[in-house]
Amino acid sequence: MAQKRDYYEVLGVAKGASADEIKSAYRKLAIKWHPDKWVDGTDAEKKTAEEKFKEASEAYSVLSDPEKKQRYDQFGFAGVDGQPGPDFSQGFGSLDDLLKNIFGGGFGGGFGGGFGDFFGGFGGGQPRERVLRGRDIRTRVRLTLEEIATGCEKEISIERLRPCSECGGKGTRNASDVKTCPTCKGTGQQQRLVDSIFGRTVTYTTCSQCGGEGKIVSNPCHRCNGTGLERRRETVKVKIPAGVEDGIQLKIQGGGHGAPRGGVNGDLLVVIEELPHANLRRRDNNLFYTKVIPVTTAMLGGEISVPALDGNYKINVEPGTQSGTVVKLRGKGLPALSGYGSGTGDLYVKIYVWIPRKLGREERKAIESIADSSAFQPDLTREDKALFDK
Repeated sequence: MAQKRDYYEVLGVAKGASADEIKSAYRKLAIKWHPDKWVDGTDAEKKTAEEKFKEASEAYSVLSDPEKKQRYDQFGFAGVDGQPGPDFSQGFGSLDDLLKNIFGGGFGGGFGGGFGDFFGGFGGGQPRERVLRGRDIRTRVRLTLEEIATGCEKEISIERLRPCSECGGKGTRNASDVKTCPTCKGTGQQQRLVDSIFGRTVTYTTCSQCGGEGKIVSNPCHRCNGTGLERRRETVKVKIPAGVEDGIQLKIQGGGHGAPRGGVNGDLLVVIEELPHANLRRRDNNLFYTKVIPVTTAMLGGEISVPALDGNYKINVEPGTQSGTVVKLRGKGLPALSGYGSGTGDLYVKIYVWIPRKLGREERKAIESIADSSAFQPDLTREDKALFDK
């Protein structure tokens, strides 16, 4: 029996290597020597790969375990003899599954998907029979502030692919005329061996015979030409929750295009477009309104009318109200969208005082007669100064 090599030597790392360095070294060896990579090799190559893979796996099983590593560092192989190592009695499993088990489900995250996605999959991880999905449909719906305040239901007319009315979506009248593609075995993909910098890998491309559908239709339906789909214009009712904002996208699951062969429908994506209001302006859930009042009302006080989304409201103007004063009508704004806040916004009324540009002779005399009165001289009390500072 050949003498065992030092585990650090097997993985090609120094004795003081960190856990991440050990893991990275084993990953490279696992990719290189896993038997899935050598399915087309000679018998000698397959045997070498199997031995190298077992050797690397045994080394990793010890050095990745803090307790085993400590015993090995102190006593060598004697410290870990009799300890259970990797079990290959049921085969090696796919490289994809092996690395996911060792490095976690997020192992392939840096490559944009699972390990098999990056390397195209390996011999032990064949793709499943393909389930097709229809395309999404995106449309817009215009809403007034009044509709946003209460929520509403809108009817939207869209064109979308739906199961053929003649063949029921099968692509042919007889179900027996739909066969699994013999080339890809229903997966919609063809396997291809590729030599790359990572060694020999298996990649998958769209099946050339079925176009990726996984099915072959003989005697296709004359109405849909075997696709199982036909285009229809349909009216869809969409419930709009209260409090939505311009640009928000609502998803109606399954409301998009249908998919061939009984696949999964795409989604209907409804984008909200908020129509400008004649009087009110919106910021988050609050509303804002500007009211211009005569100077006489500002001096003497009075009652003014303010529009809100549920009607007009009367508010009192206190005598001596300054231009720029803001009055808040609590709860007269917009409700928060469910799940995105709580409570209802307010309506803020900003008051501006209008000063007449021209005065008649009698009006001018009347104003001049009181112009020198102390009541008409600026008196920046604490309250008024804070208002003008704003």
